[in-house]
Amino acid sequence: MGENLFVGMAKGLRTWLESNHFLPIVTDVFLMLLAVVGVLGFLFLNALFLIYYDRKFGAWVQARLGPNRVGPRGIFQTVADTLKLFAKEIFIPNNVDRWPYLLAPVLIFTIPVMLFLVIPFGKGMVPYDLNLGVLYLVAVTSVETIVLWMAGWSSNNKYSLLGAMRSVAQMLSYEMPVIFAMLSVVMMAGSMKLSDIVAAQQKVWFIFLQPVGFLIYFIAVNAEFKRTPFDLVEGESEIISGPYTEYSGMNFALFFLAEYTNFMIGAIMVTTLFLGGWNAPFGWTFIPSWLWFIIKMYFVITLYMWTRWTFLRIRIDQMLNFAWKFLLPVSLVNIFVTGVGLYLYRMIRW
Repeated sequence: MGENLFVGMAKGLRTWLESNHFLPIVTDVFLMLLAVVGVLGFLFLNALFLIYYDRKFGAWVQARLGPNRVGPRGIFQTVADTLKLFAKEIFIPNNVDRWPYLLAPVLIFTIPVMLFLVIPFGKGMVPYDLNLGVLYLVAVTSVETIVLWMAGWSSNNKYSLLGAMRSVAQMLSYEMPVIFAMLSVVMMAGSMKLSDIVAAQQKVWFIFLQPVGFLIYFIAVNAEFKRTPFDLVEGESEIISGPYTEYSGMNFALFFLAEYTNFMIGAIMVTTLFLGGWNAPFGWTFIPSWLWFIIKMYFVITLYMWTRWTFLRIRIDQMLNFAWKFLLPVSLVNIFVTGVGLYLYRMIRW
C-alpha cells in the first residue's frame, strides 16, 4: 500500500477525471499542474525544515541550544522568520539596474524547481523522465552562474560585484569535476536517463564501483552550491553577503530559500547517482521506495552539514587551485580508468 500510495492516487484521479468525461488534454494538463504543485510543496516544506535542522545541528556541534523559543524546541522558528521576511519592506536602492535586480531573486528560485521536475523520487514517481536527464541537470544548474552575476552587477555595489565574480569563478571551476564525475556514472549505467541510472544500481550501488567518482562529486557539488568550506561567495567577514548585500525582505528570503533548495538538490543527486536512488539496501523492500529515497537524502544532507560545521572557510586561491590542479586531473584519470575497466569487463564477459 505504502509503495504505490502516490502512484495509486494519481491513477485513481486520472480514472475519475476520465469517467466524468473530461477531455484528455484537460486531464493531462491538470495532472501535470498537480505534479508541479506536489514538487513545489515537497521543495518548500523540506527547505523550511532544512533551515531548522541546519541550525539545530550547528548548535549540537557547538554545544549550545539553537532555536528554542518559537514552538516546542523551536520547531516553528523558521516559519516565524519566513513570516517576518514577508512583512519586511522590499527596499530598492536608487542606483540599481531595476529589472535585472528584481528578476534575479525570482530566477534563482526557479532553477531548483526546474531541477526537481526530473528527479526520480520512487518507483513510477518521476514527474518528467527525460532521456537526457543528466544533461538537463547540468544545463539548468549552469544558469545559476548567470543569475548570480545579474544580482551582483545590477546591485551597483562593490561587495555585491565581488561576490558575483567569486561565484562565477567558483562555479565554472567546479563545473568540470561535477560533469566528469557524472560522466563516469553514465558510462557505468549506459544511459543519461536518471531512472535507468537508478535501475542499474539494483544489485550494486555505484558508490562501491565508483568510489573516486563519488568523492569527487561529493566535494565538487558542495563547492557548486557554495556550502562551507567553499562559501566564499557570501564570506561575511570579507564581502558582507556577496551578491545578496543589497537585497531585503522577501527578495533576500528567495535567495536564502534557493540556497537550501540547491543544497537539497545536491544531496538528491548524490543519492540518485551513487546511493542507488530508491533501491532498498539488504532487500528491505517492506519500506516504500520513496521513503528509502528520503532517508538516503537526509543521510547525505547530514554528512554535508557535518562538513559545514567542522571545516573552516578556505581562501579563494586555495579553492581554485584545488579544483584545477587536483579535482580536474583526478576526475580525468577516473574517466580513463572507468573506460578501460568497462572495456576489459565486456571483453572477459564476451
